[in-house]
Order: sequence, then C-alpha cells, then structure tokens
Amino acid sequence: MTASPVGRLSIRVFALGYLALLLAIPIGVVLYRTFEPGVGAVIDSVTTPAAVSAFWLTIEIAAIAVPLNTIFGIIAALVLVRTRIRGKWLLQAVIDLPFAISPVVIGLALFLLFGRTGWLGPTLTDAGIQVIFSVPGMVLATIFVCLPFVVREVAPVLREIGDEQEQAAATLGASRWQTFRAITLPAIRWGVAYGVVLSTARAIGEFGAVSVVSGKISGETITLPLLVENRYSNFDLSGAYAASALLAVIALATLLAMTVLQRKGDSR
Repeated sequence: MTASPVGRLSIRVFALGYLALLLAIPIGVVLYRTFEPGVGAVIDSVTTPAAVSAFWLTIEIAAIAVPLNTIFGIIAALVLVRTRIRGKWLLQAVIDLPFAISPVVIGLALFLLFGRTGWLGPTLTDAGIQVIFSVPGMVLATIFVCLPFVVREVAPVLREIGDEQEQAAATLGASRWQTFRAITLPAIRWGVAYGVVLSTARAIGEFGAVSVVSGKISGETITLPLLVENRYSNFDLSGAYAASALLAVIALATLLAMTVLQRKGDSR
C-alpha cells in the first residue's frame, strides 16, 4: 500500500518535529545560553586551568580507550563470525553487558575490584599502583562502557561479505595476517570507522562510570562531563554551558572528520 503525498508529508513533518524537540531545541538552548554573556566570557571560561586540564584529560582517556576497544572489537567480531568455538554466548553476553547495566554500576564494580579494600586493591597498593581515583581507573571505566560499539558494527559486515575471498586467499598460500590485511580489513573498514565514531563519542561524553572511579580531584581527575556537573553544582551556569558547548564541538568535529574520511575512501 502506497502512502498518499499528504501522508508522506505528515510523516516527514512528524519525524523532523520529533528530532527538533529532542535534539535541535535543547542544543540550541545550550548554545544560546553559552554565548548569552558574550564571546569573551565563553573564551575565558574554556581557557581556565581547570577547563584546559579537563579537556586534555578527556582527549587522553579517549585516545587510550578507543584504539584498545577497536582492536578488541575487530578480534571479537572475527571470533563470533568466523570461528565455531564453544562459549560464544558468553562472549556475546560480556560484550552486551554495558548495554544492560547502568554505567554507575560499572563504576561501582571497578571500585569494589580495584579499591583499597577491594579484591585486588591491597595487592596493587603494595605494588605502588593506584587504579581508583586516578587516570587508570577512568580509562578502565571508559573502555568497559564503550566495549560493544566496534564489535556490533563490524560483525554484521563480516556476515554480509562472507568468507569466500578469504578462503581463496588461503588456498593460494596467503597467511592469516596477509589475508586479513589485504582482504578482510578493507572490506570492514567503514564498519570499523563507524564503530570508532560511536566509541569516541561515548568515551568523550561518559559520565556515570567515570564519576564513580575518578574521585573528582580538581586538575587531575576531572573530565569535561565532570567539569560540567561540577560547575553546575557550584551555580556557575555560564561556565557549565561553555563546557557543554565545548563537548558538543568535539563530538561534531569527530563526526565531520569521519565523514570526510569516508568520502575520500568512496572516491578512490
């Protein structure tokens, strides 16, 4: 059954209105409140030592967590799609776990595991290693909450392309690494790229799990999302809006960079 022109127009208007209600209007309000005091005030707010430290810490955590999750995601997707080992259900359950539980619970679990009174805490403390209330704990929390994205983007692509070309390469004497580098990786590159975009966006904006394990030490363990919460709690609304706008700019820059890369790849 084909919808009438009026029906199609109504659906489009409803969809655009729904997106505007959920995305455009809130983001527009944040940007308006951000620049309401003036551009100079915004620049002063995002160039304070606390804001600069939070910015670079956010980038550092994402720069560590995203590549590690990308490597794990590709390997896990290959295991799930290309192998017949037992226990796949357990691997799938672990990968989907961050979707099923709250990030705050993830942070609490890390605290109970690596805290001073946790299972591994005393051993790590004796070795001079601090995980909780430091950057390593924040990285672990970010890795866990971003775990599923690359896997869930790459696995369907692997199923779609099949393994005929890989088998042909193996028949011609190519090693597994040669086959992966020359055949598999080019075929899944945009699935990997999209998973990286999602992982990066989640890593940059993660709050719940990181908040539990960070300790919120000023200048040391405060990321941009934590800075927004800290400023808002201290009634620094203009500073909170400025930090929020900076987060939005970083996310937008990530999406634009991946769009440019995809266009270049499609043109080759």
